[in-house]
Amino acid sequence: MSDVITQDPVYQTDALIAQDIDAYLDVHQHKTMLRFITCGSVDDGKSTLIGRLLYDSKMIFEDQLEALQADSKRVGTQGGEIDFALLVDGLAAEREQGITIDVAYRFFATEKRKFIVADTPGHEQYTRNMVTGASTADLAVILIDARKGILTQTRRHSYLAHLIGIRNIVLAVNKMDLVGYDQAVFDKIVADYAAFAQSIGISAFTPIPISGFKGDNITARSDKTPWYQGPTLMAHLESVEVDATTAAAKPFRMPVQWVNRPNLDFRGFAGLIASGSVKPGDAVRVLPSGKTSTISRIVTLDGDLDEAIAGQSVTLCFADEIDCSRGDVIAVADNPPEVSSQFEATIVWMDDEAMLPGRPYWLKIGTQTVSATVQAPKYVVNVNTMEHLAAKTLDLNAIGVAELATDKPISFEPYADNRTLGGFILIDKISNRTVAAGMLHFSLRRAQNVHWQATDIGREAHAALKNQVPRILWFTGLSGSGKSTIANEVEKRLALMNRHTFLL
Repeated sequence: MSDVITQDPVYQTDALIAQDIDAYLDVHQHKTMLRFITCGSVDDGKSTLIGRLLYDSKMIFEDQLEALQADSKRVGTQGGEIDFALLVDGLAAEREQGITIDVAYRFFATEKRKFIVADTPGHEQYTRNMVTGASTADLAVILIDARKGILTQTRRHSYLAHLIGIRNIVLAVNKMDLVGYDQAVFDKIVADYAAFAQSIGISAFTPIPISGFKGDNITARSDKTPWYQGPTLMAHLESVEVDATTAAAKPFRMPVQWVNRPNLDFRGFAGLIASGSVKPGDAVRVLPSGKTSTISRIVTLDGDLDEAIAGQSVTLCFADEIDCSRGDVIAVADNPPEVSSQFEATIVWMDDEAMLPGRPYWLKIGTQTVSATVQAPKYVVNVNTMEHLAAKTLDLNAIGVAELATDKPISFEPYADNRTLGGFILIDKISNRTVAAGMLHFSLRRAQNVHWQATDIGREAHAALKNQVPRILWFTGLSGSGKSTIANEVEKRLALMNRHTFLL
């Protein structure tokens, strides 16, 4: 009996805690982290599923369980049984209406992994809250009520999850207990969703038949679905590969959050590394100015580092005194991001008041905040048919593609390549409300683009594509002598001659 007990993982964990709390905390700290969301249509069982995951992973204390049992009898919707949705639906309005309104974040852990789950609302009115929860997620659990099949919000949330860059999709067909665990119902829903997923670019997803209320195929395989041979939901969440090395393999990028200047002898630039890695001695370029230097130190609270990678917050020191401030981007010198002032972007409008084309908004991207104007949308997307429809503005929850311009050039990368330097929000200048979220596609040719080339080879090759000889015209003189006026007129005349130019 003693041999059996000592092999039990729970017993081993308790023994480890008793022997060395520091060792236990070290093991817990180095578990991988998965951020995921639950989304779908109204009353598909999203909150109930999260409550069941918390309950089955033993993350509920006795007093919480007692309060849950009392609340279930008072305001529950399960006929006196435990209503797991009440664990995450904490607002009074949510309990009164039996719906999720705001995004609820919950932490839980198993022996294999740590999790942060966001319970997002299903109502179309609160789609903006779903976008907020999905913006940091690595995986999305799309729930479908087995009795209802695919609904409009199922399509909307799936499209938004894919648009935001979530590539790990779980299709959880919930409430299988209410359809008698019928395999035909499950297979039809999976086939319908597969056809829709293919139309929006989702190449793969994992379908799982579950019952959040009864606990079928959540943490243990259910004997009610002998026809299902795939993993349980928890087993899939614990084993799904979230490629943490992808960001580290990309070119180095770090938006500057703060200039650290505690005394005359130290000046560093603090921030969270968005991608790539950096070492002392590496050549870097500060954008949008284009100034170059080398890294002299990588400073942290625990001491200097020999290397820092994506996901770490560090302070970088330069070998040279160059201008760098909050909002600038420190990048590898020979492969920096683009700098531009006009873009095409996908915009998800999240405000009750419609977008006003041409009105200035604050645009926040990374640590940069600039003034920006948005043009009338090229089109809006019908999430049911994926059809592109003409529109003059963007209303609440509308998804459209539009051009925008900033009052000064900013550092960016396409959202598909870098979430940090490609994702942005728009803020109303008067009310200070966040009115939209967006993803940059590319810069426009007429923008003030700045491409920093390590050699002249790139410039010559680019000019050859334009069938012209590259030339640089430098207008210099005293302040107020008309340099900018003449430069603008020269650029206009060259444009009439079909010459491609950009003005710095």
